[in-house]
Order: sequence, then C-alpha cells, then structure tokens
Amino acid sequence: MGFVMSMKILNEPTREAGPWSIPNLLTYARILVVPLVVLCFDLEERGKSSDAARWWAVGLFIFASVTDFFDGYLARIWKQTSSLGKMLDPIADKLLVAACLLLLAADGSIAGWSIWAAIVILSREILVSGLREYLADLKVALPVTQLAKWKTTLQMVAMVFLIAGPAGDKLFPYCTQLGLILLWIAAVVTLITGYDYFRAGLKHVIEE
Repeated sequence: MGFVMSMKILNEPTREAGPWSIPNLLTYARILVVPLVVLCFDLEERGKSSDAARWWAVGLFIFASVTDFFDGYLARIWKQTSSLGKMLDPIADKLLVAACLLLLAADGSIAGWSIWAAIVILSREILVSGLREYLADLKVALPVTQLAKWKTTLQMVAMVFLIAGPAGDKLFPYCTQLGLILLWIAAVVTLITGYDYFRAGLKHVIEE
C-alpha cells in the first residue's frame, strides 16, 4: 500500500503553486533576511553588543541559506511550480550575497586583494542573470551544473566565517582568514562555472 501511494505521488503532474505556498514563503523569508543582516552590521558599527550582532547576522545568514535549499526541495517533491517563485528565487539569492559582500567590504573584513574575489563573484552573478534573461526569450533553459552547486556551497560557507569575523576570531583564531581562503576558492570555481555558462549560452546567441 505504501509503495503504491508513493508511486501515485511520483506520478502526480506538476501544478501551479499559489503565492502563499510554503516554498514561496521561504523565498520571501530569505528576502526579508537581507535588511535584518544589514541592521546587525549597523548595530555592530554603533558599538551595541557587537559580538552578539555578528552572531545574529551569522544565524540569519545560515537560516537564509537553509531556506534556499528547502524552497527548491519542497517544490520538487510536492510537484509545485510557481512563476513568482521562479522569478524571486534567484533574485533573493543575489540580494543576499551582494548585500553581505558589500557589508563585509565596507567593514574591512574583505579588503586588499580579496576585494577582487568579491568582484569576480558579483560580476559572475550579473553576467549569468543577464544571460538567463536573454535565453529565456529564446525559450532556452540554462540548467544549474553540479559544479555551480559546489560553488554556491563554498561561497555560503566562506561568508559564514567572514560574517562571524571578529566575534568568530575570539573562538577560532583563524576564522576570518579561513573565510577569505574559501572566498578565493569560491571565486576560482565561479570563474570556471561562469565560463561554462557563457560558452553554452553564446552558442545559442550565435545560432540566433
């Protein structure tokens, strides 16, 4: 009986989800996290419970990263699609990453040569977003590769260490340095995946 029921679930057709579906709510939550993380950095700059503000920012960022996984996962297992979700999901991801990179650059956590790693990551996000938008008009999908998923994971882990920053250094002396190393590794993988996406997209552009 259980096997038959599971087979029925797997064979269910994909259906359009409403704006208040759980996957969409998780995406909204990720967008709302962005101003809260900015507020945490602002409180730290004002000297109000600086370590606590950093740890709150870490917690919020981890929460947002988890929602990034679960909104897509739940949409897949529940066979739900949403035009709104498809639009907002990548926007939420890029808002979170861009805001955190700018905050970390502003407070000096990312400085010197490491600024280039942040620029590479941001530039790739803009390039791929523009390419996806153009290819969408041609009815061409640009699927996420496994390497791109690893890039995202490296990027998120690096930013957790960097957001922890001075507060993290008190518990783990090389917290910020480890974050910078991981950020550079993520930037290198970003260049590789960005080139792969651009090459795949350029083929369709030339054909068009």
